[in-house]
Order: sequence, then structure tokens, then C-alpha cells
Amino acid sequence: TAADLEAAAGWTLTPEGLCQGDICVPIPPARADEFAHDGAVNVAALWRHLGRAAVHSRDGSYWLLGDSAADRGQQLQSLEAPDFTLPDLAGTMHSLSEHRGKKVVLASWASW
Repeated sequence: TAADLEAAAGWTLTPEGLCQGDICVPIPPARADEFAHDGAVNVAALWRHLGRAAVHSRDGSYWLLGDSAADRGQQLQSLEAPDFTLPDLAGTMHSLSEHRGKKVVLASWASW
């Protein structure tokens, strides 16, 4: 729904189009039903229109909305890791952005 999109990604369905803050993406009139219909928003259509990747679980209950190739290229050139937030063993949340300007070692592990 439009409310779910706003809560999850900060995009709002307005008469001007889909907006996030001061940025609005006009919905092409000929494709209006593809983007929004009866209060539902087609996030995949919006993300494809923006040149970004969107994938979801088989049942559609989980979505991953990615950046565009241009955005990823700029991030790689900046050598700045994207921000993320994860809990420590005690459950306290920590964000990478809290440590900007400091040296940080990121250790990852996977069981597979």
C-alpha cells in the first residue's frame, strides 16, 4: 500500500507523483495504473523507472530495493562503505555512521 511504501522507504504517493522529501518522480500518465492503482503502489515499477534493482521473496513478503548502477559507482569511487545498523550481542543497535572518521574493522562470517 502507499502507507507501507512511505513507512518502509520514505516515498509518498502524491498528485505530483511519487515523492521522497523534495524529490518527486512524475508518474507517466499513460502508465499511471502500472505505478499506482486503488491505493496500492507498484514498487518494482517505480524502481525500474529509476534504473534501480528491486527483488522480492517468492511470496512477496520481503523486498530489497537497491541503488542504481550510477549510485553504486559513486559509492565505490568515494571508498566510503554504505551505512548499516546491526545489534551487538546485548541487543544494542550500532550504525557504521556512528564511527565515521575513525578506523573501523569489519569482520564478517558465514556458515556456508
